[in-house]
Amino acid sequence: MLRTFFGKTLLVGLATLLFSCTAQTTTSSPETNDPADNPELTGTIVVGDVTSQPAKKIKRYQPLADYLAANLGEFGIGVGEVKVAPDTEAMASLLKSGEVDIYFDSPYPAMLVNEISGAQPVLRRWKGGDAVYYTIIFAMTDSGFTSLNDLTGHKLAFDDPTSTSGYVLPMVHMMEAGLNMKKKESSDESVAADEVGYVFSQDDQNNIQWVISRRVDAAAIDHRSFLNIPPESREAMTVLAETEKVARHVVLVREGLDPKLVEQIKQTLLNMDQSPEGREVMENFEETTKFDNFPTEVDIARMRELYEKVKNR
Repeated sequence: MLRTFFGKTLLVGLATLLFSCTAQTTTSSPETNDPADNPELTGTIVVGDVTSQPAKKIKRYQPLADYLAANLGEFGIGVGEVKVAPDTEAMASLLKSGEVDIYFDSPYPAMLVNEISGAQPVLRRWKGGDAVYYTIIFAMTDSGFTSLNDLTGHKLAFDDPTSTSGYVLPMVHMMEAGLNMKKKESSDESVAADEVGYVFSQDDQNNIQWVISRRVDAAAIDHRSFLNIPPESREAMTVLAETEKVARHVVLVREGLDPKLVEQIKQTLLNMDQSPEGREVMENFEETTKFDNFPTEVDIARMRELYEKVKNR
């Protein structure tokens, strides 16, 4: 599954050269360190993300990087930086080399990054107000489908192969239900009578339109996207299954960070929802409402299990 990515490393270098930012916080309080008042705080904390739109992503992430830097002065850190990469493998390379310290993603790409780089999950992020999320598999009601078994001999659409809700959760759910899942290169490819063919549409909205237009017989999308379908359209659809719930987002820190620094990062994130400044930064950080610890170690173990089930397909 893993590919060499020397070309991607060059792309990362160009992206960070053109788009990486360092910024000093201008907010001070008894709990934070203002680098303007502490010229010796020259250390940097680097937050990373995967994106094809570096400028937009850096704008969203920079305030969080600044906030973290302002709370890590005891470690000589006073600068927050954002670095982006074109895909998870390239981000894993940045984490492994120590060029990125903190990374946020949904469970499946988080486990991919963990396997390549050794970066460890330390917290759960409530992205968009959700602690957990899940997938809904649906079809048009007039298709006559009422269960997953009805999809044998038919075709459904997933989002993309790195998506937790758009691929991993529904794929594992259907595999564990005993369905014979077979990848197809296009929605026009035929499906055998004993299999369920699946294609990647690359987007939840495509999935919805492909079902409505009968390009595929069913699709899998995250529960929020399903609930956002206009009521008049949703009423013409039948839910065939709902998957298990997993953490909405995961916070990873790179391998080799000072454990005391990791603990301070965790405490800073955990306490953000306790102050107006922290809540404002989180709101601008893709409507994050809080960070917390994983409810149990079972959650992390299950994320790894889901990853193992699909990584070589």
